[in-house]
Formats: sequence, structure tokens, C-alpha cells
Amino acid sequence: MELQYLENENIPTEMPRDYTYNTVESCVMDILRVHDNRLRNQPNAANNVGDCIYQISALTAMRTLIPLFFRRNLCRGPFVLTLTDLNQNNIFVDDKWHITCLVDLEWACSRPIEMVEPPYWLTNQDVSHIEIDQFDVVRKEMMSVLKDEEKKTSSSILPTEVGRTPLLLSEVMEQAWKTGTFWYSLALSSPTGLFHLFYSHIQPLMSTDYSNEFRQTMPFYWRKDVAKFVLGKLVDKKKYDIELQQAFATRSFQRYPAY
Repeated sequence: MELQYLENENIPTEMPRDYTYNTVESCVMDILRVHDNRLRNQPNAANNVGDCIYQISALTAMRTLIPLFFRRNLCRGPFVLTLTDLNQNNIFVDDKWHITCLVDLEWACSRPIEMVEPPYWLTNQDVSHIEIDQFDVVRKEMMSVLKDEEKKTSSSILPTEVGRTPLLLSEVMEQAWKTGTFWYSLALSSPTGLFHLFYSHIQPLMSTDYSNEFRQTMPFYWRKDVAKFVLGKLVDKKKYDIELQQAFATRSFQRYPAY
């Protein structure tokens, strides 16, 4: 979740930095609340009534679907250290493609194990334009390497107990891909990409019949005064557009001293 960017835009996250989560559901609920706050507090968050309802419907459904995408036996962890800003620019390799250095580690945090996923940028596509078939080819290649490394090191997420099968990261990641948890977690981490990911990859898992009834019903379960809220967002957007035009008009006529 790009919390630092939202904080820079004065959008309240309501997630204290010294707070520790002990359940997956409480963590996910608070992340969704951050998405709610972005819609509430960002003046240009919604372009029109349809856009606002489009977003509210997705946020409402995301909250309802939590139990379907996160396993009951992992609801209390484990939580694992995750490099949330791991991208092509932050990975240094040698001439044999061995990783020699990682940078920008300050964005690392502990997240639920089911939120550990293959990087969405494996095929050089942003979250809104991932071609599933193309991505899955590279994903399978990555998972094959991970499984080989797990066998070499006999590594597991949890210690092996008598009579119990050890929990492997590769198995958790494979299950997350099969059930759609991959898309749900990816949506949680992207304030602007959540809506496209929901309607393109999450909603179809529930029903292929996406009708107007969904948008006519779901918004009313987001908050009690949703109609008043939507009208307020139209006022916010109009005010934002006026202030933006004024800012550019002032800048265009501003004279700069010559040097």
C-alpha cells in the first residue's frame, strides 16, 4: 500500500505506525479503510456520479469478500518481512544475473504470508494491463526456481511438527494464484488500480453476469448517507477543477526575472 504518498496528500490513513496487527482480517480491513479515506478526502477522487458509484461498489464488495480470499488456518499469521518496493530499478546483478544488491529497503514491512506474491512487473506491464496468459508463463518459471531452492535448503515457513506437513512459501503462493488471492492482494496495494483489478479479475470469479443491479445495490451498503456523499464529491470535483484552472492561469501570467 502506497501509504507514504497518501500521507503526502494529507489523506488520513488511520494506521498508527506503532500498531501491530495480530490477525489478517484486521489488517485487511484497515487497508480497505485507507482506500475509503482516499475516496472521501481526495477532492478529485471521483469524476462524476457513475465513477463514484463504480468505486464505492468495488470497495463494498472487497470488504465482503475477505473470508473467501484468505485461508482460515492462516488468519493469525505467519506475517513475513516483505520488500514492498522491489522493482527492476532496485535490483543490482552481476554479468551472470546473480543478485548482488537490493536498494530502497526502507519500504519493507511484515505482511500476511498470503500477500507475498510474484512481482506484477515480471512482464513489464502495470497493474491495469497485466496479460494473464503471458504473466502466468513467467510466474510458473519463477515458482519452479523457488520450489527448487526450497528443496535445496529444506526451508519452510513454519517449523515441522510431528504429524503435520511443513508450510512452504511456494505452496501458499500457488494457492493464492489459483483462488484469486493474488489479485485481491494486488488490489489492496494499489489505491488507483484497485477498481480495475476488482472488475477485471475479482468480480468475474464471483459472477460473469455483471449487471446494473450490482451498482444499484452495493453503494447503499458502504455508508448510510451514500447519496449525500456522492453529491458532495461532485461539489469537491467542481471546486478542484476551478482551483486548478486558477493555479495554471496565475502561473502562465507570472513574470520571472531575467538573469
